[in-house]
Amino acid sequence: MKIFSILMILFCSTIIAAQKFDGLAPTPPMGWNSWNTFQTNINEQLVKDIADRFISLGLKEAGYQYIVLDDGWMSHERDKDGNLVADPEKFPNGMKHLADYIHAKGLKFGLYNCAGWKTCGGYPGSRGHEFQDAMKYAEWDVDYLKYDWCNTDKLNAEGAYLTMRDALHAAGRPIVFSMCEWGDNQPWKWGKDIGHLWRTTGDISACWDCEDNHGTWSSWGVLRVLHMREAIRQYAGPDHWNDPDMMEVGNGMTTSEDRGHFSLWCMVAAPLIMGNDLRNATFNTLNTLTNKEAIAIDQDALGIQGYMHSQKDSIEVFVKPLADGDWAFCFLNRNEMPRTIHFDWDKENVEDAFSGRKLITSKKEIYTIRDIWKKKEMGMTHETFNVEVKEHDVCMVRLALKSN
Repeated sequence: MKIFSILMILFCSTIIAAQKFDGLAPTPPMGWNSWNTFQTNINEQLVKDIADRFISLGLKEAGYQYIVLDDGWMSHERDKDGNLVADPEKFPNGMKHLADYIHAKGLKFGLYNCAGWKTCGGYPGSRGHEFQDAMKYAEWDVDYLKYDWCNTDKLNAEGAYLTMRDALHAAGRPIVFSMCEWGDNQPWKWGKDIGHLWRTTGDISACWDCEDNHGTWSSWGVLRVLHMREAIRQYAGPDHWNDPDMMEVGNGMTTSEDRGHFSLWCMVAAPLIMGNDLRNATFNTLNTLTNKEAIAIDQDALGIQGYMHSQKDSIEVFVKPLADGDWAFCFLNRNEMPRTIHFDWDKENVEDAFSGRKLITSKKEIYTIRDIWKKKEMGMTHETFNVEVKEHDVCMVRLALKSN
């Protein structure tokens, strides 16, 4: 304990110069998290199997990096020195062993904890142990920390996350800091210098458009989450992302709904964190999750979050300015039946005040239109765009200026 006390004094003396580690998330993070499917029922072999699937299923090649253990990885009590301890039955070889296994595959390792006394699942939270826990994460070679907001009593959200940011910086290991505060205290207004991403809503649910009422709180379907925070895109960008929660692709929705869910997350520059069981993922699920053209829109270097351009008769049109003058459009059909969409590029007046971009489709500036899911060219912008979109589905296209 004496050594620990000395280290604490040294670390605390660096708080004034503390900052978040810059440059860790120039584009939205991509990976997998255990919660959506497994909750606290996780173990060492499961995580190793998931890491193996990253390689065999082409997920690493598609851009996914992080494997994050959510709540339930630790014992119910800290050790005699106050350290977090991996559950010896679930993880008999400990966290460092698991991190080494994941790193050996060229992937990155993440853990979960909470700003309160207890995590949401009732395990030891970090309140009062922030610097000690950060030291342990560094010792275990952790690359990503998801930091939740349960059992926080009267804690100030900005202050609590600032404390953990400073602790991570003092520990010295660059760790992506994911703030899971649910948007209750508007983290987009103060989170840029603290974390690399922040949750904007409560938990997502594996349904298209629903509310799952759990009594004292609710989880929300894909469309509910999408539209819950529509006026905060100006707060997102490289190294500081709005996070509408982990994806439910492969967790029970239809193939069309999965495709719509994934497309919309790409349009709003969301972190792409898978939440399904990759050990039994179907062809359609993998086809959705590994579409490199869709992922390229999410990971676009310009770092601009897309927005809803128009809404009429349950047809919503989303627009995202891209690097090199390109544009992404996503036509969403919320109806219970297919609809044919007619979109006249010249008459739509697509202009984004935030990025200062305007789509001009004169005869001198004609764009080619590429369907991201059909992976084929769909004409050019000097003609009205006509496309049939199935119920609860999307048509997602990329516009590129035609070379003269």
